[in-house]
Amino acid sequence: MNIRAWMAFTPLWLLLSYTICAFSLWGGGFLYHWGVIDYSGGYVVHLSSGVAGFTAAYWVGPRLKSDRERFAPNNILLMIAGGGLLWLGWAGFNGGAPYAPNITASVAVLNTNVSAATSLLTWTCLDVIFFGKPSVIGAVQGMMTGLVCVTAGAGLVHTWSAILMGVCAGSVPWFTMMILHKRSALLQKVDDTLAVFHTHAVAGLLGGVLTGLLATPDLMALHSHVPGARGAFYGGGVAQVGKQLGGALFVVAWNVVVTTGILLGVGLFVPLRMPDDQLRIGDDDAHGEEAYALWGDGERFDVTRNEAARTGAWGNGGREETVDHRLAGMGARGVTIQL
Repeated sequence: MNIRAWMAFTPLWLLLSYTICAFSLWGGGFLYHWGVIDYSGGYVVHLSSGVAGFTAAYWVGPRLKSDRERFAPNNILLMIAGGGLLWLGWAGFNGGAPYAPNITASVAVLNTNVSAATSLLTWTCLDVIFFGKPSVIGAVQGMMTGLVCVTAGAGLVHTWSAILMGVCAGSVPWFTMMILHKRSALLQKVDDTLAVFHTHAVAGLLGGVLTGLLATPDLMALHSHVPGARGAFYGGGVAQVGKQLGGALFVVAWNVVVTTGILLGVGLFVPLRMPDDQLRIGDDDAHGEEAYALWGDGERFDVTRNEAARTGAWGNGGREETVDHRLAGMGARGVTIQL
């Protein structure tokens, strides 16, 4: 997405989409009073962002064909570090949802870790079974789906239920990403670069439905204002599952409509997609700097200036040019060395 379009889209989406969903499900909204369960944001955060991200990718359009065909991750080690920080933080906001150090918070932290670990192992096992080798990227994807899935019911289910949620989170999104995605014309058309539809929308919906099945009456009594609220497996019947599906339908529909409206409105003033010539170059053209300064990766590199710096072609045979001049000729930015 064009950075200027993104700067306009983000606050509008937060105001018109995220806020509406949040207040509908939490703090006295109509879905809250109806009895839809979303303990810590499985619908509010993850289902909504997954649907909005997929919708935005549809309207913005795809990357260059060359990038779609071959765009390897540039740093798996940083991805692992980021995934670890994410996991740590997730335990914090799931555990912090009750705003108190109580039983619900303790259960939420335990279930968050159990679901994430189970999903990671499930995803990795499926990679080994179907592709013959484990994948670090796949393991992090599995971790992510496990965290997303358990969020809707982290403090409301028993730990054996968190294990079940982890198994489902590591298998259902794996299937939609690895199998269904390749067979769906719509999923193929939309350039969902980070697979947020699978890791957030699918996993978030899955977690909400499973919470409608597995929420226990004793933990629900500590959380819900609805008397006798419980999952279907504990005598709640299909009514709670129906409420979960109804809540999900509202979140999906609202995000599709509002995200579409915002992007079409922003597109009247700012192009949503970067031009192809900027996409070929990347960050250097959009921001004037490279995240990874690797020559040949779209960098606008002046060969003549670099050659002059290398051979010392500037005045006096290059013997008196400064280090600053040599660095400038080689394309370095933001570096000053005084000798």
